Amino acid sequence: MIIRYIAGFVITAALLIAQPNLMPWPAQIEMGQGSLAVPPSIRIAITGYSEPRLEAAVRRLGEVIPPGPSARLVIQCDHASAPVQQLGEDESYHLEITPMQARLSASNPLGVLRGLETFRQLVVTSARGQQGYEVPALDIQDHPRFPWRGLHLDISRHWMPIEVVKRNLEAMAAVKLNVFHWHLSDDQGFRVESKRFPKLQQLGSDGLYYKQEQVREVIAYASDRGIRVVPEFDIPGHATSWLVGYPQLASAPGPYQIERNWGVFDPTMDPTRESTYQFLDTFIGEMAALFPDQFFHIGGDEVNGKQWKSSARIRAFIRQHHLKDAEGLQAYFNRRLQKTVAKYGKRLEGWDEILDPDLPKDIVIQSWRGQKSLAESARHGFSSVLSAGYYLDHMEPASTLYAVDPLDRDAANLSDEEKARILGGEVAMWGEFVSPENVDSRIWPRAAAVAERLWSPQEVKDVPSMYRRLDQVSQELDRLGLTHRSSYLPMLERLAGGAPIEPLKTLADVVEPATFGQRIRTHKYNQQTPLTGLVDAVRPESDTAREFAMLVDHMDRLQLRMWLIRWRDNDARMEPNGALTHLGTIGLQALDYLDRGERPPETWLAQQRAFLETCKKPQAELRLAIGPSIERLVAATVSRP
Repeated sequence: MIIRYIAGFVITAALLIAQPNLMPWPAQIEMGQGSLAVPPSIRIAITGYSEPRLEAAVRRLGEVIPPGPSARLVIQCDHASAPVQQLGEDESYHLEITPMQARLSASNPLGVLRGLETFRQLVVTSARGQQGYEVPALDIQDHPRFPWRGLHLDISRHWMPIEVVKRNLEAMAAVKLNVFHWHLSDDQGFRVESKRFPKLQQLGSDGLYYKQEQVREVIAYASDRGIRVVPEFDIPGHATSWLVGYPQLASAPGPYQIERNWGVFDPTMDPTRESTYQFLDTFIGEMAALFPDQFFHIGGDEVNGKQWKSSARIRAFIRQHHLKDAEGLQAYFNRRLQKTVAKYGKRLEGWDEILDPDLPKDIVIQSWRGQKSLAESARHGFSSVLSAGYYLDHMEPASTLYAVDPLDRDAANLSDEEKARILGGEVAMWGEFVSPENVDSRIWPRAAAVAERLWSPQEVKDVPSMYRRLDQVSQELDRLGLTHRSSYLPMLERLAGGAPIEPLKTLADVVEPATFGQRIRTHKYNQQTPLTGLVDAVRPESDTAREFAMLVDHMDRLQLRMWLIRWRDNDARMEPNGALTHLGTIGLQALDYLDRGERPPETWLAQQRAFLETCKKPQAELRLAIGPSIERLVAATVSRP
């Protein structure tokens, strides 16, 4: 008996077979009968084309053996990939598993790498009453929906050591993300060694930067996992760290210091001096040789133009060259820069502020301001990548991220030719509120939901299924060495200061960090502010609150009472204004009214509604995630049949 899943939906079913815990969901999957037994060290044979990268990937999963009947998994690879991974290379694969053997076939190593990650996710503890593992019998034909599926990581505002970068590359590979966008310079730090201009890192990094051999190490590590590395050096704005060592690049006299605060700042490169372009030509030539990817990201965002507008010399240049204003001057800068980037065999990429219809059409626009600019870029003939809606630092739940699609909203009205210019998207992890200790928890597992949106068919949208599979992915990432789960209790224990941790954990499990904007408005943060508070430890999305909401959906009163009693009786000293205790009390009172079939007095309703309204505002930069569910319980006392 076969159960067929197309885009995650059961088409025919005569047996109840559990949906596999795969994320991203494959393009097509047919479930078979039975399973293949898998020993702890599975024997894997490679036929056809092979290379060290493939063999290394196999060793991460099992043991490489010569082709023969003892192989549990046989890999067929037709030919090599491009020497340097290219945008749009074939990543498709075919995975067929029977109770006798598994076969994985792909045209090149990229497809094999994607198929191996699918196979890894299928491995479960044996249900046969014996030790070992198994994978279900099935047939998968899979390929990505978009060729550009990325993670943007800002290591300029807060430094991230190599081991942090590597483990996040490991996680990217696990969910089939294929572009690592490395944000390497900003006002707060210049993070790569330049041998041509050593004062960039010597004076602009506080000694925290990657040596060129470390960069090559990361690139090789990423390549082994089928991931391209795109560097970003943000210019002409967000460039303070450049100007500390080389103030002659600036539009106003120095001296300059590394910026310690967050925001948009005035220091900007001078686009009117030929010496600026000579400097950038040499620098880009050096970095183009270091980073093999075909794309070179110049940033280009949030240039406020204040230094340009306040300079009589620069204003005269704008008039002389018949440029309309500061935006026209930036467009002039970008056109000059594009020629330099192209000179070194690269394609220019930048944030959507660089959009200028007169630029060559081979550049890529990355949209952070919305899907409108994404569609506008495509209409003007530019390739584009979506990041708007995928900002992880905004602390939105996985379901909200999951709902954002590069081809929805404004892009839905594009022609097929224009839609084809939308290459995909990137989740963006900006660095204001992350440290090496908590950065994994800010990226994972939510980024996996976006990975599915960018890989899987557009109609894969079942949110409960997504959350069920996301939980399994989270556990798998934990086994791969990610710290999104393991860092939680140590941070709480440090906050508890030797006191029992359970009351603090009870609170932490049901709160979420305030949004980026709320944190910026609440407290004056800078680069030296320790990120060790409760807001930095708690998870971006409360699993407990989501599970409690499901209990409210089903009105499971027994389970609801258990949670509400726990919150009511929690140590109020651990809570901001005792709000959790109060919410637990309100919820229990609401259940009492429901059990008795009584309508609460209007005075009680008014008091609770007023309190619940205050709970919508962050307290101590935390949001009580169970507030909306308690509000629904109160509403149920009025709207009951």
